[in-house]
Amino acid sequence: MGVSRIGIGLIGFGTVGTGVAAVLQRNADVIERRVGVPVAIMRVADLDIEKDRGVPLPYGVLTTDAASVIRDPSVDIVVELIGGYEPAKQLILSAIQQGKPVVTANKALLAVHGEDIFAAAVRANVDLGFEASVGGGIPIIRTMMEGLAANHFTSIFGIMNGTSNYILTKMTEEEKSFSDTLKDAQQAGYAEADPTFDIEGIDAAHKLAILVSLAYGTPVNVKDVYTEGIRQLAPLDIQFAKEFGFTVKLLGIAKDHGGEIEARVHPTLVPSSSPLAKVGGVYNAIHVVGDMVEDIVLYGKGAGSLPTASAVVSDIIDVARNRLKGIAGRVPPTAFQWTSRRPLRIRPIEEITSMYYLRMMVRDQPGVLSAIAGVLGANGISISSVLQKGREEGQTVPLVIMTHRSSERAIQEAIRHINALWCVSEPAVLLRIEGVEGS
Repeated sequence: MGVSRIGIGLIGFGTVGTGVAAVLQRNADVIERRVGVPVAIMRVADLDIEKDRGVPLPYGVLTTDAASVIRDPSVDIVVELIGGYEPAKQLILSAIQQGKPVVTANKALLAVHGEDIFAAAVRANVDLGFEASVGGGIPIIRTMMEGLAANHFTSIFGIMNGTSNYILTKMTEEEKSFSDTLKDAQQAGYAEADPTFDIEGIDAAHKLAILVSLAYGTPVNVKDVYTEGIRQLAPLDIQFAKEFGFTVKLLGIAKDHGGEIEARVHPTLVPSSSPLAKVGGVYNAIHVVGDMVEDIVLYGKGAGSLPTASAVVSDIIDVARNRLKGIAGRVPPTAFQWTSRRPLRIRPIEEITSMYYLRMMVRDQPGVLSAIAGVLGANGISISSVLQKGREEGQTVPLVIMTHRSSERAIQEAIRHINALWCVSEPAVLLRIEGVEGS
């Protein structure tokens, strides 16, 4: 007997859940033409079923009992959009155990507990879609898993968090402090009341961990991804970067070193002429380098109700097509066949090499530059260029040094000694550089 429709069970009816319902209703005709049968919401679970979200649902669809959505025989695909670790993890595992495919946007859960969920989906031979977990409406997951499946990925890097990018864009354009810009972002609705995950780089680290897992066929512990946020960035450093021809962006960066992987998130100087430097506001851009295709850049809205919902519904359509054909697991949820994955070492930050920006507040006295240059030279670090502002005898002025490529371990050791010098009044600021020859 043929399938007359695909029933959807939504768990979570917040910003993204409302967007998914809106997309399924607004584009019902084109979705049906692409799938072959109607795709309809049968059940929706949320803690608050009284609030009007502006999306009409038939009477009886809403419930506060998430487990009942999974059990409902009319629900063919379970869509988890509540976020967080629990009860999201148990709800997803419950759906998988009952043989129902799952679509989720929960990057934090997948970054921390993804191995358990992937293993359960493989054992049960059910589909697991998570396109919306990275990059909002940008189709980076499917691009890497299918469109670029013939490639070895030499590197992945990009802007993976819209909130931090909005803040850095405003700090660059308006020369305002981080705290003032964050308040503006919160008032504009681009930053949460508690923006910790965004501004401390945690959200970007979750996304990078997922991409590294898919790109290199390895389990990734997100704790091994070096993570540094933007809270400590000063307008002074953003302006000095501009003088050197750079723009500061929070980047997620992964590189393959022949069986070892570099994975890190931190504020980064990129050439102001580069495509990434021109990505402003809440937009994301992810640059993938494959050995066969070389450079691929995907750009678009990395968050928001409808862009994220677009990615969720793309997974729903993919799973629905498989269900109508009576297949599942055609594309492994981990991009590699489960038995073909192997653990790869994630290099600690001390083992990377980079070019560096150093800014020190120093006394404006003779001998300062030679003292600092001596420390750098003793640690095998060569100077590319120097900029000093202000001439106030006996006062503290900024001294900025750009280095040639060096090891992180050497630069950190040098900073330790520089901070102890008689002429340095406060801890040095260090920023890494990407996107130039030799970086």
